[in-house]
Amino acid sequence: MAELITVDDPDDPRLGDYTGLTDVALRRRREPAEGLFIAEGEKVIRRAAAAGYAMRSMLLSAKWTDVMRDVIDEATAPVYLVAPELAERVTGYHVHRGALASMQREPLPDVRTLLAPASGDVRRVAVFEDIVDHANLGAAFRNAAALGVDAVLLTPRCADPLYRRAVKVSMGSVFHVPWTRFGSWPDDAGLLGAAGFTTAALCLSDRSITLDELVGRRYEKLALVFGTEGDGLTPEALVAADEHVRIPMDAGVDSLNVAAASAVAFYATRLTSG
Repeated sequence: MAELITVDDPDDPRLGDYTGLTDVALRRRREPAEGLFIAEGEKVIRRAAAAGYAMRSMLLSAKWTDVMRDVIDEATAPVYLVAPELAERVTGYHVHRGALASMQREPLPDVRTLLAPASGDVRRVAVFEDIVDHANLGAAFRNAAALGVDAVLLTPRCADPLYRRAVKVSMGSVFHVPWTRFGSWPDDAGLLGAAGFTTAALCLSDRSITLDELVGRRYEKLALVFGTEGDGLTPEALVAADEHVRIPMDAGVDSLNVAAASAVAFYATRLTSG
């Protein structure tokens, strides 16, 4: 059972994992470097623990101790009990869910390892190029988990899926979809072809086929590549892709945001039994 420790000093060094959670630039530097990420809310904490991530500590307001009692009983990390006002001073925002946990990151697998047959039957992959909005990335991970995507690959400049907001928006789906980062992009795009994947870039171009046409080609192993909302995919990524694919639009709309586009593409290309 975890030790329950009441803390009343916002500068207590034991709360260091939780300081400045609203400072994105700070967290981008600290969390990967220190090997931690923050899970927020009862469901997300439970899903992170169920996925095998080790807990460094929990930060709870007193009224959440009963709700989290079974988690506390199973944890070996310290649990810090704080007043809501103190939690807000430490984190920089009102922690209305009342429960935070600092979790230990796991090493990311190599791209080749993730795509290899030993990793399981990986036939549908999502590639996100330079998506920097944490909410969009979290939503895309949730779509991937719900719609049959076997793995997610991120380019080096992509946002951190384990950043608090991305985890929260994904409802913990980032813990259940295998993912990793390319070491270099698009130089490493060839790893997809080497693993037997056809790469399909979601874009508007002169050579784009419709999403229905892509589905009709019945590719056994397919990697769907998505770019940023503003600029779309880089020219280099477009050159590296085997197919260019568009989602037909009505009423003068030329595109969807990346979260919506990924949901449409994942659903259309999902593998069904029989």
